[in-house]
Amino acid sequence: MAILSTRNLTKIYGGSHIALSGLNLDVEPGVVLGLLGPNGAGKTTALKLLLGLHVPTAGHCEVFGKRVTPNAADIRRRIGFLPTNPRFPPGMTPISYLDFMGKLSGLSAETRQSRLAGLIRAVDLLPASSQKIKGFSTGMLTRLGIAASLMNAPELLIWDEPTAGLDPEGRRHTIDLIRDLRKDKTIVVSSHILSDIEAVCSHVAVLHEGQLIFYGTLQELKLRLQRDTVVFELSADQEGLQELAGKIEAQPTVGECEMDGCRISVTFCSDDPFAESVASVLHLIAANGTQLIAIKCATDQTEDAFFELLKEDEGRGFTRSY
Repeated sequence: MAILSTRNLTKIYGGSHIALSGLNLDVEPGVVLGLLGPNGAGKTTALKLLLGLHVPTAGHCEVFGKRVTPNAADIRRRIGFLPTNPRFPPGMTPISYLDFMGKLSGLSAETRQSRLAGLIRAVDLLPASSQKIKGFSTGMLTRLGIAASLMNAPELLIWDEPTAGLDPEGRRHTIDLIRDLRKDKTIVVSSHILSDIEAVCSHVAVLHEGQLIFYGTLQELKLRLQRDTVVFELSADQEGLQELAGKIEAQPTVGECEMDGCRISVTFCSDDPFAESVASVLHLIAANGTQLIAIKCATDQTEDAFFELLKEDEGRGFTRSY
């Protein structure tokens, strides 16, 4: 049974602004779902509807098999929520705030003490654990929000932009934490940083102008491109590489061929098997007497697929307007 599901979930503000339209999702236990979309796509609205913080205009959502309503406190007790740019009482410290959150969850003093100590270390706030929150940076506030969302040992995590405001080390630390948590939790995370989604998520839902335009695995998202790009790093002079690039580009299985220094990027877009297409290029490299240093798949395919989806929906959005 899905741990989270929505049916025709719709939210209209002010009688005319459609923030979310007809969202249908089923999220199975153990899934890490990445919610993607540009600003204003409906991501935050969807998360607040899942928590019962907003009332849907139409449709409904269920979590743990129960209908979500504004009074569904029993459901929210099993969820850990991190809002975008979390705010805290400035006069409290991380220790006092997490202890307070533990009391709200009905935890014993012993459990609160043990759990908050572990969480403060997990989010790397130990040096600031006794300092007032008032002077915290955006990244520190986000990390405290992550710790607070975990105080009640939730079964489901809903995190809105968990890497927002974090420096590279903080982002890496948060990604590692999600990887650890996904072993025994279901996680829904929104982000505009595609590399973060790719690093931790098993599934993605792409929202655009309030509409769900894709839901599936990361691999299925990449396959929407209907092409594969491989980068060949070679050792040869520029004249030799240009000659080789010309031969590669002439292959019927090759759609695009670009040179960048000692690298040749080849995009295959035919219906031929991918392995055979790569093998044909490797054969050309060997026949040309060029030394192959490295071969790797391009790393931006998820981003390419994401933006291609948005472009496709731009056309559909124009059609929907008439």
